Amino acid sequence: MTVRRIRPYLTESFERYYQDLLRFLFRRTGDIEEAADLAHDTYVRLTKVTDQEIENEKAYIFRVAGNLALDMHRRSGRRAVWLSDEELNDDMADPCPSPELRLIDQERLASMDVALSELPVKARLALLMLRVDGLRYVEIADRLNVSVSMVSKYITQALQHCRDHIRRGEE
Repeated sequence: MTVRRIRPYLTESFERYYQDLLRFLFRRTGDIEEAADLAHDTYVRLTKVTDQEIENEKAYIFRVAGNLALDMHRRSGRRAVWLSDEELNDDMADPCPSPELRLIDQERLASMDVALSELPVKARLALLMLRVDGLRYVEIADRLNVSVSMVSKYITQALQHCRDHIRRGEE
């Protein structure tokens, strides 16, 4: 087994194994741009190595690249923790709705209650089962003991009635 001097052989080896290195880094990062950046950083790091002897250039190159990928991963983890630990400032917006928006929402909800109460029972039930319970048309049809096409008509009727009620309220 021969031992070679670093500088010329490492850069030549880097060029020889570049595609493999890029695939290796892509598997580590999941992002081709980050992989390319890390490959570039690996090359820069390799050009700074002096007065060392290496038996396996490929293994050395991949070790350097792997360490750089690990460093990047650690930095991004620390950055995420740092950003999540920020204290709320007094000048930040309040996430709660304003009293005006709360009142508007309450009025809309009351208006929808009125619109729903005006609907025939089966149309109201069909709409509530669809939107609140998340049931499919087939399940609604079974519960109401009607056909699927009738459920579709009930839903259409209920939605049209609610739209019309909202439009009348806006005028």
